[in-house]
Formats: sequence, structure tokens, C-alpha cells
Amino acid sequence: MLRQLSSYILRRSGWKMVGGFPYDIKKTVILIAPHTSNMDYIIGRLFFFKINVHVKFLIKKEAFFFPFGGLIRYWGGIPVDRRKNNRMVDRIAEEFKRHESLYVVVTPEGTRKLITYWRRGFYYIAMKAGVPLALSFIDYSRKEVGIMEIFYPTGSYANDLKYIENLYRDKVGRHPEQFNLYVKEKKRKGD
Repeated sequence: MLRQLSSYILRRSGWKMVGGFPYDIKKTVILIAPHTSNMDYIIGRLFFFKINVHVKFLIKKEAFFFPFGGLIRYWGGIPVDRRKNNRMVDRIAEEFKRHESLYVVVTPEGTRKLITYWRRGFYYIAMKAGVPLALSFIDYSRKEVGIMEIFYPTGSYANDLKYIENLYRDKVGRHPEQFNLYVKEKKRKGD
């Protein structure tokens, strides 16, 4: 029922799905950007319900308040305490080793606010767990949500990040001024 409802909501609100999900890959870190609004969670959640993929996702522990905390956990939420070093990369990499199939969604910004760099956790989780990155996006300018490609990290973070960021440069968040790649691109063009 969630699948049909999600499909209906996305269609009625004008959202299109782009690309397919790699169902043959049983373990992956799903990178999703830009992340500039709480609506990203709703659009992303509807997308994964529609394609019938059960995902886990990292979300700040403050989101787990009554009555929504139980629902968020049920839908795959993994609480993250961003104020202390909690070895999250190691914890998630271990989860990949324990499961036959696991999809973990991570936003590289780690927050909806403008930051000047992407956090590295998504990359190191994939490297440590030996899994690929599914490069997915939510683009409000085109009302598209989907997966661009599967990327296997090479171990050269700087080179890989340059390649990955390039794929996201034309993606527009709900609040573009809060997406660091969009802001950098505007400065580069002199707008």
C-alpha cells in the first residue's frame, strides 16, 4: 500500500523518477544530495517506498522525539549524535558485514545548512565495508529524484570526490543558497 500511495503522491505533485535502482547490488551506501530542506526526507522516503527498497538512513538523534521517533526508527532511521565522536563509520561498516543485504542513505552535507565541504563519512563507510556508492539526487528545479550511477571508490578520496561532485553540480536543492556546490558554481560564474 505504501508503494502505491507514494507513487500517487509523487506523480500528483509533479515529481519524476530518473534512472533505475540497482536491484542486483545487495549492499550499497546511497549518497543523496543536495540536502537543503526537511522536504528532502519526505521526497526521498516516498521515492524509496515507490521503488520498494527498504533503506536505513542516518538522521540526527534530535529527530527521534515522540510520537515520530518510533516511526522514523521503524522506517529505517539510525540516530546520530553529531556532538561527539561515536565511531559511526565503524558502526555502519560493521552493519554491512552483518547483513546479507543493506542499503544505507547518507547525505554528504550532514545538515540542511550551508557548509563549505562535504563530510567524508559516506566515503569511508563504503571503503571500509567494501561496498559501492549509489549516487542519487533530489533536484527541485526539474522535480526529479533518482539514481545517477553506481560508483566504486578507488581509495583516492580527492580524485573520487572531484568526480562525484561534478555529477551534482547541476542539481538544485529546495533552498539552492544552502547547497555548497551550487554556491561555488555561482561564484565561479560571477553571478
